Amino acid sequence: MRLSPILLIVAALLAALAVIVAGSALLQPNRPLLTDAALSLTRITPNADGIDDVTEIRYTLNRNARLSITFTNAATGTRFAFREDEPRAAGEYRVLFSGVVNGFTMPDERIGGSVERRLMPDGDYTWEIRAEDAQSGNVVTHSGTLSLADGTAVLPDIQSFEVSPQIFTPNQDGYDDRVRLNLYLAAPARLTVYLENADGVRYYIAERFEGRQPDEGGARTFDYDGGVDNNSTPPPNGDYLLVALAEDRVGQRVRRENRLTIQDSGLPNAEIVAQSSGRTVTWASAPYSDSFYTDAATDGEKVPPPLGVQSTMAQITLPQGDLLIFRLTVLNYGTTPIRTIGPWQGTVYQYEQTDAAMTTPENREAISGAWRIGVQCERSESSYPWRWALGTQEELTRVERDGEMLWYMQPNQQVTVWGAVRMTRLIPTRNPQKCFAALIHEDVAIPPRQNRVGEIDVRLTPQ
Repeated sequence: MRLSPILLIVAALLAALAVIVAGSALLQPNRPLLTDAALSLTRITPNADGIDDVTEIRYTLNRNARLSITFTNAATGTRFAFREDEPRAAGEYRVLFSGVVNGFTMPDERIGGSVERRLMPDGDYTWEIRAEDAQSGNVVTHSGTLSLADGTAVLPDIQSFEVSPQIFTPNQDGYDDRVRLNLYLAAPARLTVYLENADGVRYYIAERFEGRQPDEGGARTFDYDGGVDNNSTPPPNGDYLLVALAEDRVGQRVRRENRLTIQDSGLPNAEIVAQSSGRTVTWASAPYSDSFYTDAATDGEKVPPPLGVQSTMAQITLPQGDLLIFRLTVLNYGTTPIRTIGPWQGTVYQYEQTDAAMTTPENREAISGAWRIGVQCERSESSYPWRWALGTQEELTRVERDGEMLWYMQPNQQVTVWGAVRMTRLIPTRNPQKCFAALIHEDVAIPPRQNRVGEIDVRLTPQ
């Protein structure tokens, strides 16, 4: 009977495989699970002076195994783990050991953080490398001796970790826009601090050096704005683990945790919207009445907004002492609500007044971080002396915080802003003078392309 060519090929391959397996068994008989276990030095002085600071641990696994490397103090019997029941693939291994093992604490020792890695005390030790076969469960160990001396490194414990505020709102609204972290290290160490969300995503926080140098012990400070000041998107809303890691030159590492909640996170962005005519601001005039007079103690009558749109070529002529009125539209195109503050729509300024005249002293601090519209003329004695809130109280979102009422414009919301200035100062050499508006983020910036908007020539006629 004649075999088919395919069967002959298969038979030949099987025979070749059998020869290879047999040859391998002859050339490489079944070797022990763990071989070549040794330390390059039997005495180390782990003090970071560059001399005998580390020893090299060498070993070979001939099959996959679970591995432990431990050190037992000859005087006390205390066992320290460098590797603890960790899976390893077959192969040759070399690792440097400086006497730093998995974290431990001494009896009656008070530690502020959690010790992750720590230097063993000086003394004589028995080292053991233990390998457990991943399939059969058989265990093989090798051991020897090691002495530690001059290992005097102080544990870089994080003795305090203060966070203020605990609820952080990175949106530049002037309230809880920054979080300050104060830590105290018991010894010099490199300090790393980061936020971590539930998915393990980390946001690292840069240190602020105030009298201390990098890697110094003592008081350390971190000041975090979420990246908003650099126009970076801050971490999203949520509850975060706040982690601080201190690691010294020897390799000792201490971890301490705190919690931080982020709310109302986002980049604030707004702009003055162009009208259909191309002009961004509508200007008009109206007679002045003493009923319009307003200051911090007097709530005067409000002027109505001018109607319609205006050509980009328009000019305005009005009698000296009358009102120059403006109207414009603002859009919040950012990802977070933006805060605003009065005076409110239709408020009339006297030419010599500034926004300080409209605000009581106790409300001055609330202006920082608020968004407002400012108006200025060329002969104004200060930058945008006349300022108004964005929108009306009826269309804004009201938020009460610590007994204080705050007003917010929501993302994608659009509002109308209007007000007036009584034009009493006529300077013949500056008549007409140019007047214009700006969108102002108080104590932060005037956003790009929001400065000197809607410029117009304003001519006054003597009365």
